[in-house]
Amino acid sequence: MNLLSRFTRRPGRTAAEATALVVAAVVAFPLYWMVLSAFKPAGEIRSGEPRPWTSAPTLDSFRRVFGQQDFGRYFLNSVVVAVAVVIASAFIAFLAATAVTRFRFRLRTTLLIMFLVAQMVPVEALTIPLFFVMRDLGQLNTLWSLILPHIAFSLPFAIWMLRGFVKGVPEALEEAAYMDGASRTRFLWQILFPLVLPGLVATSVFSFISAWNDFLFAKSFIISDISQSTLPMALLVFYKPDDPDWGGVMAASTVMTIPVLVFFVLVQRRLVSGLGGAVKD
Repeated sequence: MNLLSRFTRRPGRTAAEATALVVAAVVAFPLYWMVLSAFKPAGEIRSGEPRPWTSAPTLDSFRRVFGQQDFGRYFLNSVVVAVAVVIASAFIAFLAATAVTRFRFRLRTTLLIMFLVAQMVPVEALTIPLFFVMRDLGQLNTLWSLILPHIAFSLPFAIWMLRGFVKGVPEALEEAAYMDGASRTRFLWQILFPLVLPGLVATSVFSFISAWNDFLFAKSFIISDISQSTLPMALLVFYKPDDPDWGGVMAASTVMTIPVLVFFVLVQRRLVSGLGGAVKD
């Protein structure tokens, strides 16, 4: 009776919770099917009657993935690219957000609008121009051809988001720090930086996922030197138009997902507070 009366008193909340569960199930189902297919034997994957379970789980697909000669190299390259993009974009975005928020200078508004417009340009439309830029810089077939574009594409979003966090730090706190003898550099790194760290974590998640899952740039800029390829390119090893190895594709995709989940677990507390808003006066 108590449970029934609780649902009766809060029908709106009950409906919202039920809707959230349905949405979560719909979103999680492709991930479940990916992991399930990674453990299915080849016969069940190719079966004309797919089932949402397996009676004979196997690790054969994972063995084929880790048995690939260059898989470890691909994994290391993805780590290098993702970590470099996260650190560089966070550092530059923090300084840029502080500059456009705390300082008044000509064309400041125009610069902010340009950041916003940059987010509206499709990545596909810039791939060919970026290819020629990387070619002229001599960076094709290097990890720099992946790191530099991802930093450029991550910065507009990061600067816009961090701008709200920097703006949320009371100016009175900055004035008090200066009165106590703190220099601008000390205030920037010892006071302001810890306060906007949740925002940096939130933007870092975006940068990490974008760089980690990138296939377009890796396919376009890494042409001949496969030693510079990243994990998304490893999926092509298992995909053949005439005879695709779906078990290998799903196993490799599952392995690719694990670092993202680990990253989320490590930053989840900071991420929640970062998405919740900036510092309040």
